[in-house]
Amino acid sequence: MPEAATGTHPVAAVDCGTNSTRLLIAAADGASLDRRMRITRLGEGVDRTGELQPAAVDRTLEVLRDYAEAIAVAGVRRRLAVATSAIRDAANASTFLLPAAEVLGTELRVLAGDEEGRLSYGGATAELPKGGKRYIVVDVGGGSTELVTSSGGNSVEAVSLDVGCVRVTERFLRSDPPAPGELSEARSYVTSLVDAARGEHPGFAAATGLNGSGGTALVGLAGTVSALTMLNLELGAYDRAAVHHACLTRADVSRLLAELAAVDVVARRERRGMERDRADVIVGGAVVLLAVMDVLCFSELIVSESDILDGIVADLRPS
Repeated sequence: MPEAATGTHPVAAVDCGTNSTRLLIAAADGASLDRRMRITRLGEGVDRTGELQPAAVDRTLEVLRDYAEAIAVAGVRRRLAVATSAIRDAANASTFLLPAAEVLGTELRVLAGDEEGRLSYGGATAELPKGGKRYIVVDVGGGSTELVTSSGGNSVEAVSLDVGCVRVTERFLRSDPPAPGELSEARSYVTSLVDAARGEHPGFAAATGLNGSGGTALVGLAGTVSALTMLNLELGAYDRAAVHHACLTRADVSRLLAELAAVDVVARRERRGMERDRADVIVGGAVVLLAVMDVLCFSELIVSESDILDGIVADLRPS
């Protein structure tokens, strides 16, 4: 559990996801001091085997050692490290959780899907206008995708779907480039899960047909959304200011999916704006995002670079 807050020292959040491992160190007033992301693919093979692979654990622990050093140098007194889909699903999760806790000096909290959604929603919408505006947040992760909305106050409605860029790629997209039948099967599967969530959760069903108008907006976050935005803007290097709160349309996502799925991973890596280590799973992520936009009938989304890390930091900061 986090140490007692002093009110003046920085706080730190660490997110050990299926595809990436990320760090945010923030000042006591919430200002970002250090934000890092490394693709470690902790969830590699988990969908197929049900277990974490030793090489994936070693990759992630190596990054956590770097993060632990940064946390110590920053003088952090209060921190929280979390793990999500891959750890929820892995039968041997302790092979990562125990050494990770030793490296970071704190136990990792394994988040349930709804808690992951709540924290992501808080981070993603913190800087967006309120005043009656309603948001649906889609967080496309490596192993799961969270859909979250709020009816006001601190109450959120969240659902976690067992689809993400890594899971969809490993389960369906076996060819390079993926065959049309593989893409169709993946799209049908993801669509069925999103459609079921819409039917079971009134907060998502209510948005259908609004296309981002009528007071409801779709907010997209996490690596897939950022990567597609960088490609759409043809950025040569990551630029948070350009990506954060950019608009990504349904037409943009559909076009990028078609272009990326038509070439192999080597060619994808050569595209301006493509993060090399994400090139093999970006098609799977785009399949998920496009299905969400289509089922919920949104023609565009707001890109947010503030996410679960920012939600964690908000919880850690002294009130």
